Amino acid sequence: MKVRSRQDAIVRSLRRNGTSTIEALAAEVGGSRSTIIRDIAALRNEGFIIHTDPGRGGGLSLDPQSVQKSPRLTVTEVFALIIGISSMRAAGSLPFATLADTGLSKIEKALPSDKIRDLRRLLDCLYVGPLAPQVDISNLGEMDPALLPAFEVSFLDRQLLQFGYRDAKGIMTRRQVEPQAMLILPPLWYLVAWDPSRDDFRHFRMDRINAPACVDGQTFRRRSVPFDDDVRRVRFA
Repeated sequence: MKVRSRQDAIVRSLRRNGTSTIEALAAEVGGSRSTIIRDIAALRNEGFIIHTDPGRGGGLSLDPQSVQKSPRLTVTEVFALIIGISSMRAAGSLPFATLADTGLSKIEKALPSDKIRDLRRLLDCLYVGPLAPQVDISNLGEMDPALLPAFEVSFLDRQLLQFGYRDAKGIMTRRQVEPQAMLILPPLWYLVAWDPSRDDFRHFRMDRINAPACVDGQTFRRRSVPFDDDVRRVRFA
C-alpha cells in the first residue's frame, strides 16, 4: 500500500474504532511497527491530533475534532465523490443526498484552477440518468471484483481494457475496447467504450463483464460520446 493510502487508512480506522494499537493498525493497513510509528508522526505534523494512551499496549486515539491543516484531495478523489453523490441524486430516495451535495460544492470551490480543469475533463466522461422502466434487473448478477480496479486504471490512464462479456441473450464474446465514459443508471452502471472491432460505441453492463484486464502499452484518445436526451452529463458545481 502506498504511503498516502496507508496513512488515510490509519485515520479512517481511528475514526471508526475510537482506539487502536500500533500492532492492530499494522495488521489492518499493512506495514511494520516502525512504519506505523512514522505514519503517526507524519499525520501529527499534518495537524491530526493523535493521543497516545499510557499503559501496556500503546493505545492510540484520534481527537474527534481533529482535521488536516490543509486538505489534500486529488482530482480523482473529488471525481470519486462526485460519482457517489450523483448516484445518490439519481436514485432519488436516499437520505442526506442534499447535504452531501452541499458539502461537495464547498470542496469543488476550494480547488485550484489547474485541478478544476482536470476535474472538468473527467466530468465530460461521466453521465447519469434514470433507469428506464422497461429495463429488467431481475437477473442482476454479481459484479466481478476485478472490474473496479481494472476499469479505474484503464479509464484514468487511457489504457485499452480487455474482458469477456455476456450479452442479454447469454452469448459470450471476448472484447478489447477503449473505455470512454461511465453511465450511471442506478442500480446499474455501464462501461461506455469505443469498440475498434465494431467501429462504434458499445455499452457494457457491469455485472456482465468478467475477467477484465488492462492491456499494457495500449493507450487511446478521448472521443465525444453520444447520449440520449434523458441522460445528462454531470457538470462542475
